[in-house]
Amino acid sequence: MAYFGGRLFGKHLLAPAISPKKTVEGFVAGLIGAIACATVFIMLEKVSLINGIAVGVAAGFFGPIGDLVESSLKRTVGVKDSGNLLPGHGGLMDRFDSFFFTAPLVAIVLFIQDFLTYLASLQQGM
Repeated sequence: MAYFGGRLFGKHLLAPAISPKKTVEGFVAGLIGAIACATVFIMLEKVSLINGIAVGVAAGFFGPIGDLVESSLKRTVGVKDSGNLLPGHGGLMDRFDSFFFTAPLVAIVLFIQDFLTYLASLQQGM
């Protein structure tokens, strides 16, 4: 969603010194896409409403941050690609940079939600 939103509507650069093609519009489209994806899981009743929204917002917000951090690291050491395994894609690291930031955060969000649910069930049992 971020790619297509940025390509179709992107006019305002998000961080031109770090990643010259990322746009604010792409960021917003990615955030909306992540929340929409979480909504699908909510509709399929695979996750609770609060967990779905929390995960969607976390993934939509922190995914691009992971991408920008990785791009910043590449610029700092003066390389264009992080490897040769996927030519033209910025390297293998570019395929997982968002995941490295998002996965731990999503795990923390889900852990906190489960813990709060557990505490609520204990309180109801008293």
